[in-house]
Amino acid sequence: MFFVHIYLEKILKAMVVEKTGKPAPYVHDLLDLASITEIEFSEEQKELLREINTFNIRARYDNYKSEFYKRATKNYTSEHFELADKLYIWLEKKFIQKKK
Repeated sequence: MFFVHIYLEKILKAMVVEKTGKPAPYVHDLLDLASITEIEFSEEQKELLREINTFNIRARYDNYKSEFYKRATKNYTSEHFELADKLYIWLEKKFIQKKK
C-alpha cells in the first residue's frame, strides 16, 4: 500500500514541476501537492487522496502500522489499487492536456 502512495506522489510531483518550473517540494502530502497543480479535484478524489496519505507509513510507530495492516485486507487493498489506478490515469490525461 505504501507504493500506491508513491505511485500517486510521483505523478503529482511531475505535475508540480511542470506547473512551477521548479523542483518539487520535499513533501509527501498528496493533497498539498494536488493543490499546487491547480487542477480541480472532486470531493471524492480529495477524500481518496486523504485516505491514501495514510498509506505512507514506513517510518511511523509500530502500533499505527499494526492497525493499518489489520485494515489492509485483500478486499481493501484491491479496491484501493483500482481506485488509485483510475486516479493516476485521470491525472496522466490532465498532465498530457496541460503539455499541449
